[in-house]
Amino acid sequence: MRRLQRGESLGLPHSRPMPDIGARCHELRIRDENRIWRIAYRLETDAILILGVFPKTTRKTSTHDIGDCKRRLKRYDEAIRKQN
Repeated sequence: MRRLQRGESLGLPHSRPMPDIGARCHELRIRDENRIWRIAYRLETDAILILGVFPKTTRKTSTHDIGDCKRRLKRYDEAIRKQN
């Protein structure tokens, strides 16, 4: 996350685009001692939105996790529109 905050562009195998969630959305893979984690995020000009964090248990991101991220992103975008 710090590398992203500094403006670095991460590619495979660490990060991959997630257009199924939305524009500018990506999935970061983080390995710890016991497992691999997926962090779904969207890059904004002034922030990194964390849309979801979940364990990587299969090769493909579950449709349930993608749906949760899309719903969170939609709520965020609606709240931003109301502010403007």
